[in-house]
Amino acid sequence: MDHCASVPPCPLWFKKRLGYSNMKCRVQFCSIIFATIVLAAFSSCSRSPDSTDVLVDRPNIVYIISDDQYYQDFGFMGNDQVITPNLDRLAEQSAFYPNGYVPSSVCRPSLATLLTGLYPHQHGIHFNHPPPGFQGLTQAPEMTKDRYDRLRETGASFIKNVDTLPRRLTQYGYRCLQTGKHWEGHWSNAGFTEGMTLSEPSGGANGDKVLPNGDVVAHGNGDAGLAIGRVTMKPIVDFLDDCGEDQPFLIWYAPFLPHTPHDSPGRYFQAYSERSVDPHRLPYYASITQFDETVGELVDMIESRGLSRKTLFVFLSDNGFEPLESNPKQYTEKSKRSPFEPGLRTPILLRWDGKISPGQREEWVSSIDLFPTILDASDIDAESPIPGLSLFPNAASYQELPVDRTLFGEIYPGDASVLGDPSIDVAYRWIRQGNLKLIVPASEEPWGNYVDRESLFDLEIDPNETNNLAGDQQYDSMKTILRASLDKWWSL
Repeated sequence: MDHCASVPPCPLWFKKRLGYSNMKCRVQFCSIIFATIVLAAFSSCSRSPDSTDVLVDRPNIVYIISDDQYYQDFGFMGNDQVITPNLDRLAEQSAFYPNGYVPSSVCRPSLATLLTGLYPHQHGIHFNHPPPGFQGLTQAPEMTKDRYDRLRETGASFIKNVDTLPRRLTQYGYRCLQTGKHWEGHWSNAGFTEGMTLSEPSGGANGDKVLPNGDVVAHGNGDAGLAIGRVTMKPIVDFLDDCGEDQPFLIWYAPFLPHTPHDSPGRYFQAYSERSVDPHRLPYYASITQFDETVGELVDMIESRGLSRKTLFVFLSDNGFEPLESNPKQYTEKSKRSPFEPGLRTPILLRWDGKISPGQREEWVSSIDLFPTILDASDIDAESPIPGLSLFPNAASYQELPVDRTLFGEIYPGDASVLGDPSIDVAYRWIRQGNLKLIVPASEEPWGNYVDRESLFDLEIDPNETNNLAGDQQYDSMKTILRASLDKWWSL
């Protein structure tokens, strides 16, 4: 019996992406459909949904993630030099949390937290590059593509063994599209049903590396997916057209913007011709405006299809970035990778027309909260305990969040020395409660040398974190309380 006889024709995007012939594509597409049906049947049995489950009005999810952007570099955050009209409009339509944080101030651990709802020491992805590190992977004379791919795959194994947002949504009938930044190998590793990143060299401007022996490999941060926003938006258009009005979906939009090389087309630079922008900031600002324009395109795709009242938009940055005046493609000491505010802070936006009440909220929140927020909005339970809080009741009807909430995070080098034990590589842990923030280095000579001893800051009077109060006796009791809370959260 031909099990593929009733399967619709192979989608053009699927055939082009994999480079298959019509027959091979049809067989592969049939296999995926059959596997999806089996998975859906199995998961529906295992979770025992209510008989009315199919009637639940679950939103589409559009996840918009800025790559390397300082938390104040938006018009809606008060920066009157940077041009972000589309993000400003999104903020006006959203529950707007200006006091958001990410636990870790570099891209891969931060993105993995969004996918899993876990801290880096819980999901295990505390690094950008697995052993032997970026230099060893890309510059060792003996490195070959085969060995490089195997080493990269060891780092991508963690995401396969934890619950992820795409996997959870797929169990409830969602289609989940990955685009842009994705460090976890092939898009399927994280549970997406389709995507752009293939863990193979793409020929794109930012996704490939050439090894000393001449082999071309995928850099590891997204390969073909990095074309989204910089080169094309068509994969999202095709995906939306294929989904139609009734198919629930997740779009993961994490373009390589405004990340370096800050090489946006000239018209984005020209947009600043009548503004007094510091020269070292101009390329970065131009990239922000390019990113903003693509956000406008994406939002318009949803609105023009009449889907805005069926769609939850989620926006944040993966980590902060401030260009260094002497070398604008590098970042300041207190931004990206650091345990300081310019690296950790991000605004968070939640928009769902008719469901969420637009307006500013002053509570301290974290990206760790977005996984439970999306599941809550979708009326889906987490499969296992997660540390974050759902922001949806607050976003929908201003229900109060806990007063004096405690936020936590952890900072690591970009290269892992070992996999499976984050405590070996962690450089700093940090905690914020109220106006006080404590940073605790893991050793006397920690990586980065951001602080070499316990450092306590009162962010209300010292937002730039320059006056360490850890030795001030009047703060001794609070420092002790914060340290005990930090150790209870994660004790090394």
